[in-house]
Amino acid sequence: MFARSIAKALCQPSTPLSTLPPTFLLPLRARLTTITTSTTTTDPDPPEASFNHLPTSQTPTNSTPSHHPPTPPQRPHRLSRRSPLPPPTNANLSLLPLLAAQTPHYITAHLHTRPYLLTAGDTLRLPFHMPHAPPGTVLRLNRASMIGSRDYTFRGAPYVDEGLFVCRAVVVGIEGEPMRVVEKTKRRQRKVKRVTSKMRYTILRVKELRVLAGEREREREKERVEGEEEEEELEALMGEGGR
Repeated sequence: MFARSIAKALCQPSTPLSTLPPTFLLPLRARLTTITTSTTTTDPDPPEASFNHLPTSQTPTNSTPSHHPPTPPQRPHRLSRRSPLPPPTNANLSLLPLLAAQTPHYITAHLHTRPYLLTAGDTLRLPFHMPHAPPGTVLRLNRASMIGSRDYTFRGAPYVDEGLFVCRAVVVGIEGEPMRVVEKTKRRQRKVKRVTSKMRYTILRVKELRVLAGEREREREKERVEGEEEEEELEALMGEGGR
């Protein structure tokens, strides 16, 4: 009897089949998957030892690295039309009498920051017109970057002191180029606009070029320049009074 009851209990399931739902009501994964997977979880928090770990004491160092910024490259002095005259150069003037004694001289004069290589008797055609300098006007060129002769050259930084030389030019005349006519029009328009232009240029002739080597010559030239400036001021005042 006892053996039969044990066999009957083993063959009979613990849950009756009538209590289980039908197969078509079970989810798709439950019907297709029969493999059990086991997942292992890890603790994201690091051990307490990592937080409690303190770095060892370090000996302070007295030497601190010094960082010097790189010095920017020096740009050359840029000249402008309205820039004032630079101070006199500190060049060696001992060879200036030798330069004055050796003639002829040449000069690199600057007009509106444009260099012109000139000597006495040269004719210069400027690429612009000077309306306030009619023919016969004497101009003193006081900006020069170089004065020299056959064996000597005197350079300025950037200009030579105007008290060391004399360069005068007289306005010979005014030239004009042939009349130019430019036709301007726009697309899909029959009107044609004609623009005329005729450029004028001032012509100079260098009549004097000297190097002042002695102090007396410089003083005389300075007095002469001051006298010319006073005469120009008087002429300007008389012209304004006549108007």
